[in-house]
Amino acid sequence: MYDHPTPAPLDDFEWPVCVTPRCNRQLWTAEAGRWACRPCEDRTATRITELPSLFRQLDTTAALMKGASRVSSGGSGTRTAPIPPRLDVLNMVGPGGVAARLSAIEDSWRQVLGWTVSPWRGSPAQAVPLLVEFLANNLLWACSSYEEVGQDIDDLRRLHSECTAIVNDERRPGRVQIGNCPTVVGDRVCWQPLTASAGSHRIHCPACNGRWETLGEWRELRAAQEQALAEQAGLAA
Repeated sequence: MYDHPTPAPLDDFEWPVCVTPRCNRQLWTAEAGRWACRPCEDRTATRITELPSLFRQLDTTAALMKGASRVSSGGSGTRTAPIPPRLDVLNMVGPGGVAARLSAIEDSWRQVLGWTVSPWRGSPAQAVPLLVEFLANNLLWACSSYEEVGQDIDDLRRLHSECTAIVNDERRPGRVQIGNCPTVVGDRVCWQPLTASAGSHRIHCPACNGRWETLGEWRELRAAQEQALAEQAGLAA
């Protein structure tokens, strides 16, 4: 005779739930084996497909200047310096912004899949459509097979919300990260993390005393950051 195992008491059974932090609803029977529910997958897919359009709206001169204060001299009203850019916009379209946050998710998925690391995709404007394509193509896999997908879904929700808020001019005060300092000091790049106040257009690197104040200097900063990242990627290849 065979001894049949005693079934576990029904009271000990816990119905699986969606791993997305803001959801946590019980999965349907048809969703058995998934980590994230289908409604969360559908909402995330929509957000992913909308990110390129939001990025393009942010990565324009008009977005950088909208609502920024004008710098003028004395009582003459004549401008003596360019209009300072919106730091919250620059933060999203520059290094460390939308592209970097999407790339971090891609890298984690590639690692679990056992694929090679993501290739260098160029500037943020060039990278965002390619990153979005990768995430859209692999979202079903992630929701079905990747246990940590809930955090990525929440990160994508927050990224989409931040971009939408800026496009709709729903600004929040405070400091923002704007990438790293690209100033060459001796034989190395400073690479100190830079932050800026949404209430000021002046940026100062505490490590090497680099400064950027005008719109032209802001664009030079972005270009130098992208060049430094490209050089680092070339060395790592």
